[in-house]
Amino acid sequence: MNDVRTAADGRDGGTRPVALLLPGQGAQHPRMAAGLLAAEPVFAEAMDEALTALADAGGPGGHTTSLREDWLGSRDTALTDHVTRSQPLLFAVDYALGRLVLGWGVRPVALLGHSIGEVAAAVLAGVFTLPDAAAMVHDRVTRLADAPPGGMVAVAATREEVAPFLTDGVVVGAVNALRQTVLAGPDDPLRTVTAALAGAGFVLQRVPASTAFHSPALAPAMSGADERIAALPVGEPRIPVMSGYTGRFLTPAEAKDPAFWSRQPVAPVLFWPALDALLAQGDPVLVEAGPGQGLSQLARRHPAVRSGRSAVVPLLPARPGTAEDDVTAVRAAAAALRELAGVPDARPV
Repeated sequence: MNDVRTAADGRDGGTRPVALLLPGQGAQHPRMAAGLLAAEPVFAEAMDEALTALADAGGPGGHTTSLREDWLGSRDTALTDHVTRSQPLLFAVDYALGRLVLGWGVRPVALLGHSIGEVAAAVLAGVFTLPDAAAMVHDRVTRLADAPPGGMVAVAATREEVAPFLTDGVVVGAVNALRQTVLAGPDDPLRTVTAALAGAGFVLQRVPASTAFHSPALAPAMSGADERIAALPVGEPRIPVMSGYTGRFLTPAEAKDPAFWSRQPVAPVLFWPALDALLAQGDPVLVEAGPGQGLSQLARRHPAVRSGRSAVVPLLPARPGTAEDDVTAVRAAAAALRELAGVPDARPV
């Protein structure tokens, strides 16, 4: 079994180990992390590599400029939230921010991705090459673009509390915290279920998504995807990946199983059980390498963080802002890593 307390170079010189959290659907917003392009060459280079790989895979339209323009030029949240933009751009930003942290000299003891963030984690860990993962992401979003309309709603409740309300294909799509459960399903049944929950006094928040991620509604669209993934070469993780789908470290057999990756858009995300398993192995500094601070806010609810045994360091602001806000947040994160994890190279270029 992997153990974050003994993973290679995780605690050199008595410093605290570091684990990366990579967010997924719901974290996206127009121009996410774009403020780092001029200030952080490592991020800019990695982002260009990711956008080029996605364009070479065929989408959108097979042009790097199209996806880049949608990232940098559009203020239309409907466009940013659509599966053909949100998923590849989140993958690219998570990957580029992960590369930025690695470039500071951080050697993570674990990577934990939420939804599409797990694919970015797989690239950083060496399971897939960037071009091969981009091909998988392109195939995934192409399939999901034709899925029936749906959505996701976060409920301040346990799985057990929401269970009596579930009907007509509405399911638990993610377990993000002890009392944050995300429901997913087709539009009309989801509206009916959320109205019933609201009437019962539960607090709800719509997740920015026009697709019923992590629900059986996507199973027909993903049929046959494992055949495409089976053609991709796979390596064993060089950095342990705590899977948000199993709540345990990714095994070499799982990494090489095409069905493990093809069923991810259909399977529920078990972020809280995965985080709990990760923190049970040690007390790493949790660095959120992605837009927003959604995973940081969830992690701060964990007893290991509340007690001070672990700590949370988000790379970017909690809400969209200016380029200066992005740069200020990254510099603050670098300073925190120097203090908490003793990483001497954790500083802006």
